[in-house]
Amino acid sequence: MPRADQATGEGSRNDPPSPAPGRTAALPLPPHLADRPFTIAETRAAGIPDRVIRRATTNGGLRRLFRGVYVSSDVEDTTEVRAAALALLVPAHQIVVDRTAAWLHGVDTFPRAELTFSPPLETCALRGNTRARLAGVRGRTRDLAAGDLTSIAGVRATNPVRTALDLGCALHQRDAYAAMNRLAGSHGFGAADLAVHLPRYVGRRGVVQLRALVPLVDPRPESPRESWTLLELLAAGLPKPELQYVVAEDGRYYRLDFAYPAQRVCIEYDGAEFHDLTDRQRRRDEERRGWLRRRGWTVIVVRNGDFTGDRLPRWLSEVRAALSEGYSNRRW
Repeated sequence: MPRADQATGEGSRNDPPSPAPGRTAALPLPPHLADRPFTIAETRAAGIPDRVIRRATTNGGLRRLFRGVYVSSDVEDTTEVRAAALALLVPAHQIVVDRTAAWLHGVDTFPRAELTFSPPLETCALRGNTRARLAGVRGRTRDLAAGDLTSIAGVRATNPVRTALDLGCALHQRDAYAAMNRLAGSHGFGAADLAVHLPRYVGRRGVVQLRALVPLVDPRPESPRESWTLLELLAAGLPKPELQYVVAEDGRYYRLDFAYPAQRVCIEYDGAEFHDLTDRQRRRDEERRGWLRRRGWTVIVVRNGDFTGDRLPRWLSEVRAALSEGYSNRRW
């Protein structure tokens, strides 16, 4: 199942989710269902009532991947498991595209609200064929070249580059940019690899946004909200910072999300709400930032709610003022 931590920009990119405290262990299943995705039809055939599946999903014993498709909570979230789930659902002659293709490639782009009800399966038929018209499947028709496609464990899908381009058109700007960066980081391509395909998108809905985003694609942001932060810095006309900049002084080693080393200015995205931090984590963050400030760094912290209302221009103004002061004073 696409994970809430990735959908909102928190947590590791690849680690499978851990059951929440107090939740039950994985539901005991027949051997032929225990280590792979399965459908409700299969559990009914095995004599497991639907209410047991619903309760296990609520309690964390099962993960719901798509409508009617589940997997035991102790099965690792891997590309092979994701492909096996899709193989149960993808209609014949259909190709997995857009957010479902990104999910297959290890990048979750589904918003938290959709996770509650299971995300739709997004597929397309090649031009001239009939699109899928099934419950829980969002079918489209699309022109795709052979070079746009890949196959993973028998599931046909758009490849990571094509998926990034499609999402650059289809998603809202920040989410599109985050998805493109994460696919680039996970699959080893960059802006130039995307740019060569732009002529094929002439006339497509969303192409204006896509053209604006492609030159900005950078594989280094480590969470969606880090991509949001970078996009807002660039949209505000600020210089592009150095990403994942390492400060190594006095036996200390810190890696900063964004840095302007010459001006001693850094920006960090802090995805955790303050009340969610342990005392140890809070002290560690405060100590690290204090250490940087004592050595002349201006540390600007961007948090989850800082992308709306008057909070966005506020921290951007802080960055602009800090850079201006850094340029003029050169106090270090």
